[in-house]
Amino acid sequence: MRETARGWTAVWLVVLALLQTAAFVLVWRFAVHTELGQWLDTVALTGNRIGQDRIDGPVDTLLNAMSVVSLLAATAVIGFIALIRGRKALAVTATLLIAGANVTTQLLKHFLVRPDFGIDPERAAAGNSLPSGHTSVAASVAVALILVLPRKLRAAGAFLGAGYAAAAGVATLSAGWHRPSDAVAAYLVVGAWAAVAGLMLLVFQREQAVVEPGDAHRVAAAVLGGVGAVALLASALALSWLVDRSTIPVEALSRRQLFVGYAGSAAGIGGTIAVVAALVLVVVHRLVPRWKG
Repeated sequence: MRETARGWTAVWLVVLALLQTAAFVLVWRFAVHTELGQWLDTVALTGNRIGQDRIDGPVDTLLNAMSVVSLLAATAVIGFIALIRGRKALAVTATLLIAGANVTTQLLKHFLVRPDFGIDPERAAAGNSLPSGHTSVAASVAVALILVLPRKLRAAGAFLGAGYAAAAGVATLSAGWHRPSDAVAAYLVVGAWAAVAGLMLLVFQREQAVVEPGDAHRVAAAVLGGVGAVALLASALALSWLVDRSTIPVEALSRRQLFVGYAGSAAGIGGTIAVVAALVLVVVHRLVPRWKG
């Protein structure tokens, strides 16, 4: 019975890894290699100027706090939480999740090519910016935290972590550092690595592990996933409304149209990480179960 449950969990994680990888490829192909995708990203980036003066301070503070030193410190704290719980394999796996997601992000950003369709000449020289490094840092730390926290704190950690990662992704858009597709792609990289980390935890799971159905966070995961789904639907509706205006040069769009592009993209960023975090939360009790004795 136990081996059957582990087998189905492994299948679920493999499916999640493949689905999020496929979603990453779709986002990359559409946002980077189509004129419509580049146009939508540019609309959102141009729309970020609306009210930017009011949020510049908090946005800069949030983004500047994300450095190599802060990432190492966060990784050390996450590893320490796992170790004081007596979970050595969990400490190693959480560290590998953070390292793997961020290294993958940097390699993809370096090797992926962005064609110039003349839609965003101001940033053409910068080349490819997908996925977002800052967003990957925030999301990988948030997801690793869900894995290492005790079961009583997991739900709260999932909401706080998803909120922090969403804020980081929207902040990169608000600051003009990244296009919205860069943040979405970063979340998908982290989500795929989370599934791989889950498989590693299953492999090294101890024989005395006991999965308690009561440890599942079904309600919290449903709420988090539901909020994410609503945000993604709102994003899809907003961007669909803009598609009919895609023949208009970005600089000729009205303030309202630019705001819809920015707000719709921000909703898509927040919705994506909410769904990714919900998928981790719904299965974490099987990956980090109780121990007998």
